[in-house]
Amino acid sequence: MRILVLGSTGFLGRHITEHLRALSGVRVLRAGRSPGADLRVDLTAAAVPALAADLRALAPDAVVNCAGAVGGGPLLLAETNARGPALLCEALTAADIAVRLVHLGSAGEYGANAGQPLGEASATCPQGAYGATKLAGSLTVAEAPLDAVVLRVFNPLGPGSPGTSLPGRLADELLRAGPDGTVRVGDLSAYRDFVDARDVARAAALAVTAPGPLPRILNVAGGSATQVREIAEGLARISGFRGRIAETGTGSQRSSAVSWQQADISAAATALGWRPERTLATSLGDLWTSRTGTPPTPLPA
Repeated sequence: MRILVLGSTGFLGRHITEHLRALSGVRVLRAGRSPGADLRVDLTAAAVPALAADLRALAPDAVVNCAGAVGGGPLLLAETNARGPALLCEALTAADIAVRLVHLGSAGEYGANAGQPLGEASATCPQGAYGATKLAGSLTVAEAPLDAVVLRVFNPLGPGSPGTSLPGRLADELLRAGPDGTVRVGDLSAYRDFVDARDVARAAALAVTAPGPLPRILNVAGGSATQVREIAEGLARISGFRGRIAETGTGSQRSSAVSWQQADISAAATALGWRPERTLATSLGDLWTSRTGTPPTPLPA
């Protein structure tokens, strides 16, 4: 089985690529702007005919689109998150090859909710350009005349979490502050649904290989709401931090308008046989180890 992965150098893309490569009988092809890619393409600028010809020549059995932008201004967000998936769908349609498309969406597409778990049929009301552009891309995939599924990923964390994410930023701030310093962060009172990136990778692999058509949108999340403060306190314990966490800094504009979010993940369990396997403690411990190269400080019994 030949699987083409776009965005394989990003946080989730790296985990998905690694997981797919470990599967028997799978050959992973990488698509992107890097010189070593099997397919050199920039979805923000490519043309449909050229990409369709390249896809026809590669003849992948599945395509996993992990390409996306979380910042960089409204034009980059629109080009990457909205135009990119639209271009890919049109090119796959024009290529006329039997292929399954697995596209990574975002919890940001839902926006705020009224304290109830979010199912795939819940209303979408994104709170900014990021969520709006991700929603545009996901809707394009969901409505395309293709064998396609959107995995709407909630807040991923784990080894290699980028500094642009809250867990990654907290780990970096703890390292900078030292064991007795002060870490300044934004308000940590919001609740989020966290999921390990390796569990996301397993969901993507199941979506690639599942027989028959899949629902057009599936939530991929931990299935519970965790206060963000628990992430900070958990990393502080793991790192041996004895200083002060001051919630006086600037928080993320991308998510500040959403105070509570939790996913209903029953559809993914039914369609893919998928449920998250890793605990939050495991994800945080492995995140810290990936930053420092050392195991986390043992917690008291």
